[in-house]
Formats: sequence, C-alpha cells, structure tokens
Amino acid sequence: MKKILGYIFSPLHYIAFGFMLCLFHPIQWVCLKLGGYTAHKKSVDILNFCLVCTYYLNGTRVRLFNKKQLPRERPVIFIANHQSMYDIPPLIWYLRKYHAKFISKIELTKGIPSISFNLKYGGAANIDRRDPKQSISEIIKLGKRMSENGWSAVIFPEGTRTKTGRVKSFSAGGVAALLKKAPQALIVPIAISGSWEFTRYGSYPLSFGEKINFTALAPIETTSKTAEEIVLEAEKMIKAKLGQV
Repeated sequence: MKKILGYIFSPLHYIAFGFMLCLFHPIQWVCLKLGGYTAHKKSVDILNFCLVCTYYLNGTRVRLFNKKQLPRERPVIFIANHQSMYDIPPLIWYLRKYHAKFISKIELTKGIPSISFNLKYGGAANIDRRDPKQSISEIIKLGKRMSENGWSAVIFPEGTRTKTGRVKSFSAGGVAALLKKAPQALIVPIAISGSWEFTRYGSYPLSFGEKINFTALAPIETTSKTAEEIVLEAEKMIKAKLGQV
C-alpha cells in the first residue's frame, strides 16, 4: 500500500520540492548581496523548513528528539549516520540555531538550484573525494571558521548513504581535521531512523507515510580522547539507539 500511495503522492512532493529550490535560488542571491551572511542564512533556514514541509505531501512525518540543552557559545560537531538525501533539510532546519555547516561533495556546488548556491557561499566544506589533500584542507578551513564564528558542523563519518539502514563503520579523519582548528568543540551524536525507508523503492515512488526521526544523544567531551576514540563512541551510541548492537 505504501508503494501504491507513493506512485500517487510522490509527484506532488517532487513538484513542491523543485519549486522551492527554484524559488529560493534568487532569494538567496538577493539576501547575500543585500544582507550578507545573516540574511542569507535566514533564507536558507526558511528554504529548508519549506523543503521539510514537502515531505508531508507524501505522508511522511519528521521529528527531532532533543532533550539536551546544548551550548550555543561553543562549536558543536554533530556526528550522524546517513540514510538518504532526505536527512539534510531537517538537519539544517532543526540545527539552525547552531549555524551547522556540512561537508559535501564538490560536485554538488554546480547545477542544483539553491543547494549549489548555499554550498558555495554558506560556509560549507566542499571536498573532492579524489583529492585527499584538498579534502583535509577544506575540512580544516571549516574547523577554523567554526572557531572564529562559533559555528557548528554536521559530519557523516560513514562517508556514504546506506541503502538498508544498517550503520556502516565510521571514519575518524573528518572529525580529527575539524578538531585541529576547533579543539573546544562539543561532540553530539545524532541517530537517524526512517529516512532510508522513504527511498526504499528508489527515487520513484517514494514510500508513503514513513516516519523520519532524528534523536540527539548524550554529548561527548573531547578532553583526553583521540578522534578515533570519540568517533567509535559516537558510532556505538548511534548503533545502540537504532538497535544495531
């Protein structure tokens, strides 16, 4: 039934999603030119709220569970598992108070309305996976911006999306690079569930009526811990929350 309803309602979602991307591309440009970073960020926040709303056109609900009072006076590195592209807009919207920036593939900085513009001018680290030296350099630059501006970062240490919901092994390289320039950052694992089910049939149809949940877990202090130890602890916490121990 979810697949059948997906055939009916997925087009509504895609039309609305694409419309929002096209609508906000010039809005972002105007906001950046006239209001600088602050105005541009607000436009990006509103864009991603609208993108999340398009999920509901396919019967999918999105919720964030966060009972932790996270500090806003220091950078935060949010470590999350990665299930689909639909992880991104809710994270941008829910973490908007923390100025969370993403580490993304450099290919995404061209050709996608709104998304490419934000990646180029919003402070993200855009990495070339074929060039490890460039990748580490970009992530270190993001760490520096985090320290200077009090920004935060979202990182997917699996390196790629899962198609089954099973959490893959985490790599510590990106977190280690961020901590070089932002050693004061707090680590917050986020467990994502339900996102892969949304795309279980591929890009079309989207599965109707799924529940996508984002759960912020207990923060991890970095004092006296290596990046490898931090990432392993976050991986274990996320797997435990998802029942994959």
